[in-house]
Amino acid sequence: MAVKLIDSHCHLDNEQFAEDREAVIERALAAGVEHMVAIGSGDGPPDLEAGIRLADRYPFIYATIGVHPHDASKADGSTYRRLSDLAAHPKVIAFGEMGLDYHYDHSPRDVQRDVFVEQMRIARDARKPIVIHTRTAWPDTIALLREHWTEPGKQFGGIMHCFSEGPREAEEALALGFYISFAGVVTFPKATSLQEAAKIVPADRLLIETDAPFLAPVPKRSKRNEPAFVVETARKLAELRGTTLEEIARITSANWRRLCLDSRD
Repeated sequence: MAVKLIDSHCHLDNEQFAEDREAVIERALAAGVEHMVAIGSGDGPPDLEAGIRLADRYPFIYATIGVHPHDASKADGSTYRRLSDLAAHPKVIAFGEMGLDYHYDHSPRDVQRDVFVEQMRIARDARKPIVIHTRTAWPDTIALLREHWTEPGKQFGGIMHCFSEGPREAEEALALGFYISFAGVVTFPKATSLQEAAKIVPADRLLIETDAPFLAPVPKRSKRNEPAFVVETARKLAELRGTTLEEIARITSANWRRLCLDSRD
C-alpha cells in the first residue's frame, strides 16, 4: 500500500494540465496523495476562483484564494470585497499565495507590498492562514509579516510556500509561527543551504508540496511536475532527516490537517 501524502500546494488549473488534468489527478490518487490544495491565484483578478472550481468538483481537493504578487497591479477594491466573500466558501482553507516577488517585478514593489498587507488584513478578519510567496524579497517579506501578522490573538498561522532559503531564514519564519513547506527544490544537488534548513525544521512545522506544474523533483527534474511526484520530495526529506518516508508522510499530513482543517472548527 502506498504511503498517504498531502500536496499542500499545486496549480492544477494551469494550462499545462489542460489536456490531461483528470489523468494527473488519478495518478496522484494512485500514488497515495489523499488531498491536494489547488492554489487559487490563477491568472489574477478579476478571476479569483481558479482553486474553488476544482475543489467544487473533487471531494479530496481544497482551495486557497488570493492575489499573487505578479498580479498585484490588477487588484482593486472589488478584488478585496470578493476575497472577503469567497473566504466563507466551505472548501477555502487559506489565503494565498501572496507576498513579494522582486525577482521578476511584474508589479511595482510598492503595489506588491500594499496588496500583500491588504490580503493579510482580509485573512485575519476571515481567521484563515496565509500562504507566502517570497522571491528575492526575504527582508521585506519578514518585515511586513512582523508588522502585520504577529499581533497576539489576531493571526492564524501560515505556510512559507516552496521554501528556498537557508537555516537562518527558516528560524525567522518559525519564530513567527509559520509552517515550512518544502518542494522539489530540496532534492536538487546544489540546494545545500536549503537542505540544511530541512534538517532543523521541527517535525510539527513541516509540510510538503509540489508547486506543480513547476519545479519537478529529482529524478523527475526537467519534466512537468504533478502532484504524484510529491513522494519524491517526501523521500528526500526522510533521507535528510534520518527517518522514513512513512514518518514524513505521517507528520506532514497531520501538520496540514492541524493548520488547515482543525483551525476551522
